[in-house]
Amino acid sequence: MLALLLMSLKVPEARADVPTMPGWTLQFSDDFNGPSGQLPSSALWGIDLGHGYPGAAANWGTHEIEANTANPENLSLDGEGHLRIVPRRDAYGTWTSARIETRRDDFHAPAGGLLRIEARIRMPDVHGAHALGYWPAFWALGRSFRKQLDWPRSGEVDVAENVNGLDRVWGTLHCGVSPGGPCKEKRGLSSNVPCPGSTCQADFHVYTVEWDRRVRPQELRWYVDGQLYHTLRKTDVPTATWQRMSTREGMFLILNVAVGGDFPNRVSRSGYTPVAATEPGHAMLVDYVAVWTRSK
Repeated sequence: MLALLLMSLKVPEARADVPTMPGWTLQFSDDFNGPSGQLPSSALWGIDLGHGYPGAAANWGTHEIEANTANPENLSLDGEGHLRIVPRRDAYGTWTSARIETRRDDFHAPAGGLLRIEARIRMPDVHGAHALGYWPAFWALGRSFRKQLDWPRSGEVDVAENVNGLDRVWGTLHCGVSPGGPCKEKRGLSSNVPCPGSTCQADFHVYTVEWDRRVRPQELRWYVDGQLYHTLRKTDVPTATWQRMSTREGMFLILNVAVGGDFPNRVSRSGYTPVAATEPGHAMLVDYVAVWTRSK
């Protein structure tokens, strides 16, 4: 009887293959296979270093405090099919972490078709005061940002964000101008829900965004484990804003775990993160990242 009960719980596997999607064309994928301690593929990913892009706002424009490194203690494969991003704090109180982005920056929905961006992630398993300041994220930036540093005009689609160890996933669109503007910057147009079945920290969950150019008006849709929780339409922002940040040039993808910054500070009751109790060493584990398109 106990065995039957355990089988019915449908506990997510620690490792899963990139799904086969009939009717879709796979444009990009990484399942992070490789020996423990190895950096992610340099052919697929670039590693961002320090506190910001050259010439751009300090601390990545968000007031996060970590220095991003290529140290395998912060960024590596775990030898079990996952990417591991681990915030760490040294004896002097200095935080380090990691941030990577795809070499490719042309991910876009074909005319009259769909774009699907997806990752299977287990958020850092840390809670309460020990989690204050943790900010793991999987997101996309418009290609123009790489040359023009034109956030938020370039468009930013946050596929999944989590802060302070809360059992919630946030999906957000950033666009237009900041502060204010049609996307209400710097907060963006956002929605959030608890992870279904198990907490975002207890298990892997699948986080997905679809950009649908088949429908009129066009839609952006956010899912967690296949459950729709947020929809935005082209008519929700001015036409020129949508066109500026839409699919003409494409996007690139980012995975990172920030420490502190505007978002966790805003959600925290203390108003500032991290705090003395924040505990380093808890990894975001990424099982796979994949991008598909569909022509109709």
